[in-house]
Amino acid sequence: MTQHVDVVVAGGGQAGLAAGYHLRRQGIDFTVLDAEPAPGGAWQHMWDSLRLFSPADHSSLPGRLMPAQPGEVYPAAGHVVDYLTDYEKRYDLPIQHGTRVDAVHRDADRLRVTTDSGTWRARAVISATGTWSRPFVPAAPGRGVFTGRQTHTVTYRSPADFAGQRVIVVGGGNSGAQIAADLTLDGHVDVTWVTRRPPRFLPDDIDGRALFDVATARRSALDAGRDDTGGVAALGDVVAVPPVRAARDAGLLNAKPMFSRLTAHGVQWADGSQSHADAVIWCTGFRPALAHLAPLTLRDPRGHIPTDGTRAVGEYRLHLLGYGDWTGPASATLIGVGRTAREATRQIAQLLGG
Repeated sequence: MTQHVDVVVAGGGQAGLAAGYHLRRQGIDFTVLDAEPAPGGAWQHMWDSLRLFSPADHSSLPGRLMPAQPGEVYPAAGHVVDYLTDYEKRYDLPIQHGTRVDAVHRDADRLRVTTDSGTWRARAVISATGTWSRPFVPAAPGRGVFTGRQTHTVTYRSPADFAGQRVIVVGGGNSGAQIAADLTLDGHVDVTWVTRRPPRFLPDDIDGRALFDVATARRSALDAGRDDTGGVAALGDVVAVPPVRAARDAGLLNAKPMFSRLTAHGVQWADGSQSHADAVIWCTGFRPALAHLAPLTLRDPRGHIPTDGTRAVGEYRLHLLGYGDWTGPASATLIGVGRTAREATRQIAQLLGG
């Protein structure tokens, strides 16, 4: 059976909820299709010790402040899940959980959205599928011969899973630093943290509030034709959240240069020496989950979908929301996605009204 609606939103995490909020305010008929069986988006899969970079009141979606978590300055992932669950219910957003969007096709005057449970025809589509479902692991030499455990940020949960083991954590960004800190502070894991370049810690007083302002200022400068300020990347790579500061200040968070290759039972370093390892945790980031858009053939030779703001240049009825700065300053954050969601829905309202 084919169903008809003005707008389909693919993805019911924070970006999909922000889009839903603004679509409801515009009076647009829409539905949100979310592959997750329950509310909370990717936050329900985060590791146990994860904390936000910002206090609750600076980590909110449009229309509803996140309440503070008792006893915590920086809320835990579980608190975010509770907030998103409440947000979805509070605004009675029409979300179908457990529905995976497989593909988006051009179909006469509509976009046809096929899912694992039926087909939708819509006048516009907002893709808000995020990156969590596409973990990236580099093609490191020897990765196929290593006989130990290899995992990724996406499946890491707690130090208890690695008690008594020698673990190598790969990655110089926030997830690498936080997971390395989590393991070292536990005291029951032998941890080696490796990065391609020396880790760059942001000043201790910088958190998500300042990062949002920096990202916004960079976008404003670029839009006005001024010099690129460098944005957040110019400040550093790692936000010094309390566990990271604690591990760093205790001398437990010292990164080594990247190994030259994996061996059957560990790694080989640039000088030819070897170290045993039971597990490698790849904290090497994610890629946008955009396979459902392949039928639209929008990618350029670099594999990127060009956008004007959030709107796809090659398909004016499609908006991409929440994938990072290329779809809006800080749009992959709770506080940042609301602004770009508002602009995307405003443009969709103009399209539908025309």
